[in-house]
Amino acid sequence: MTGRPQRSASTRSTSARASTRRGSTPSSRSVALEVLRSVHTRDAYANLELPSVLRRAGLSPSDAAFATELSYGTLRMQGLYDAIIGHAAGRSVDDIDGVVLDVLRIGVHQWLTLATPAHAVVDESASLARRFASVGAVGFVNAVMRRVTERSRAEWLDVVSQNLSDDDQLSVEHSHPAWIVRALRSALAHEHSGDEITALLVANNEPARVSLVRLSGTSDIPHTQPGAYSPRAMTLRGGDPHDIAAVERGEVRIQDEGSQLAALALTRCRPIQSNERWLDMCAGPGGKTAFLGAESLGTGVQIVANEFSAHRAELVRTSTHLFPHVSVVIGDGREIGLTQPATYDRILVDAPCSGLGALRRRPEARWRRTPKDVATLTGLQWQLLESAVAALKPGGVVAYVTCSPHLVETRGIINRALTAHPDLRELDARAVLSRVVRSSLDLRGDDLSVQLWPHRHSTDAMFIALLSRAE
Repeated sequence: MTGRPQRSASTRSTSARASTRRGSTPSSRSVALEVLRSVHTRDAYANLELPSVLRRAGLSPSDAAFATELSYGTLRMQGLYDAIIGHAAGRSVDDIDGVVLDVLRIGVHQWLTLATPAHAVVDESASLARRFASVGAVGFVNAVMRRVTERSRAEWLDVVSQNLSDDDQLSVEHSHPAWIVRALRSALAHEHSGDEITALLVANNEPARVSLVRLSGTSDIPHTQPGAYSPRAMTLRGGDPHDIAAVERGEVRIQDEGSQLAALALTRCRPIQSNERWLDMCAGPGGKTAFLGAESLGTGVQIVANEFSAHRAELVRTSTHLFPHVSVVIGDGREIGLTQPATYDRILVDAPCSGLGALRRRPEARWRRTPKDVATLTGLQWQLLESAVAALKPGGVVAYVTCSPHLVETRGIINRALTAHPDLRELDARAVLSRVVRSSLDLRGDDLSVQLWPHRHSTDAMFIALLSRAE
């Protein structure tokens, strides 16, 4: 389990529209199968694919909730399930047809995680194979699922974890590629928290709570309570956030508290002056840009939101429609330092990253990223931060942010910048946030930067650092 599971030719060629084939009536399981097929054949994102599939299917709220659990849960635990399926089938999962493999994964999730009775798991898996795979696959699915249901979760863990190293055992049990386990362990050890690795892996496999951010003066938001840290945050107690009128108007947005704290560190690091110019260098899809707009509304600040992708730039425009002082432009952030040197008082570099800090929300991401991806991304991150430093006015502040705790994407980039630019100094981001958060942040280690964690803060694993250029 050291990288992305390989897909056979049959997997790639199979239609993703499983729930609409053969005139079948959509069900929770067929919806989950369609989502998995889209993820595995079209590299779709589950959090974007599932809502559209659910709308087409027209399931009841309870069935939609079950489909959501089947989709996300199966994707999260795919590594463990594949190890079990391979053992039960007596062959590599690479040699199993793609539709059949996803049917088996959904069945294993029901047995190991949802405690569905064995006879129901076997029958429903065979039925799903009958509807969406070949006739010959039904017997195979039936046989494999019968073998799977002969053992409990604990028994299967013993079987598939034999003779593995500690990290490889954690990799199998908590369904994370081994290289990610090692990267997370190193990041925790950097702040003297290496003993928390199991708690972190467990947290990555739990659904994230729905956090909202208040962008306007709206006060009474139903079914919410104040967030733990950000003064603008609310936590949804239940229901669909899109049913909230303020969300539909754009006055309230869905946004993790970690993202809110990242933007808050930049806006609250010092008092805002009316003549300031701000830059969001990698603005899409615009959530943090909207936060910057809300924080600076009525102050005289002008914000430029730069986005490389035209499509994502449109998302930024939609996200910031309440804030006339935000201008959206399309361009390469790496060139801004050359074309606009010493121009901005505050710059947010929300750098493209591996996304290892958001595995709760993007369950398929762990199977798509590789160590090679990280190496490519760190080159881009460095170029963007170099551009930001050049575009920063003397005395200005840049916030470098990643949704990844991987040390080469976080402290590695910041330490390199401090070495390359003697006129830079790192500000105490911890002290900045400690002045404004609702409750104290449990931060470890000696760095001035902030590293948030799902298991400790119930946020994405956001990294936040502040750099100031000497006047």
